[in-house]
Amino acid sequence: MNRWLLALVLSLSVSQTLALEYETLPDVKAGIVIIQVQDPERTVGYTVGDVLTRNISLRIKKPYQLIDESLPIIGYERRYRGQLVGIDLSNIKHIKKEDGDSVNHDLTLSYQVFTNNVVAKNGALPAEYLRLINTESKEVVRYRIPSWDFAISPLSIFGAVKIENNMSGYRGPLLLDNNAEKQRLKILLTILGLSLLGLLYMLGKHAWLPKMGGPFAKTYRIIRKAPNTSQGLQDVVSSMHQSLNKTAGFSLFSGNLNQFFEKKPAFKQIESEIEQFFGLSRQVFFEPNAKHAVGNNPIEWLAQFCRRCRDCERGLITDKQTVNKA
Repeated sequence: MNRWLLALVLSLSVSQTLALEYETLPDVKAGIVIIQVQDPERTVGYTVGDVLTRNISLRIKKPYQLIDESLPIIGYERRYRGQLVGIDLSNIKHIKKEDGDSVNHDLTLSYQVFTNNVVAKNGALPAEYLRLINTESKEVVRYRIPSWDFAISPLSIFGAVKIENNMSGYRGPLLLDNNAEKQRLKILLTILGLSLLGLLYMLGKHAWLPKMGGPFAKTYRIIRKAPNTSQGLQDVVSSMHQSLNKTAGFSLFSGNLNQFFEKKPAFKQIESEIEQFFGLSRQVFFEPNAKHAVGNNPIEWLAQFCRRCRDCERGLITDKQTVNKA
């Protein structure tokens, strides 16, 4: 028991002696020491047992020199107004490099939290005082490494907590993670774009994409502008004949449709409509009484028929037999 009391008295006397010594020393002149400090990234959420690390780089110009004995001591218990602050230095790494007219000191200081409370409390990595000596005038001065404030969280919370009344000044804004929503929005926009492109491909009248400038696509534009007259009907039927002949590669008639279907099997799906077209063609040019069953508005029917042919040439209507074999 006496040993513990003696150790306590010695530590108190040493701390008081060091404090008095640093208070009497003058500060080093500006420009002699250049410092860079890298503190922990976050300032909240630390609990008892956590280790916080500071990386400090000091550049001391000659003739001033760091007194190594003034470096922080591992395990030294710091006090504030006579009370332990509960933050101790657990490890220190010191690397010194000569650099012309100055000396670089890289310090890695690791502090461990040894305090807890039922509510969040403020904490600070303490300011460290270093002693420097002028090797020419033998003058001893001090340099202060600034402290760093953070918040210590309790291990558990008692009672109800209202978050709006317990917002720490060290805490940043509460941000929601919207990465999943962004990814979902990108997928939906991609699907929408592909859908619109598909509609453009199926319903488009212009030759913007591959296979959109086929013979039936051009004829379809002609039909949409054709007047609903006998001359307009003849022009539309003639244009449809030209598109069929160009697609088949030969003059197409009702008698050689099988040869056409062997070469273009997709058109087999509209065989009945092609036969109706040839019936309408005979009525328009050769046989006024020919049967065709296209209704009372042949130009409107031709527009629908031409769209079906256009779908076939674009590959939107496939041969059922080919699909079944696949």
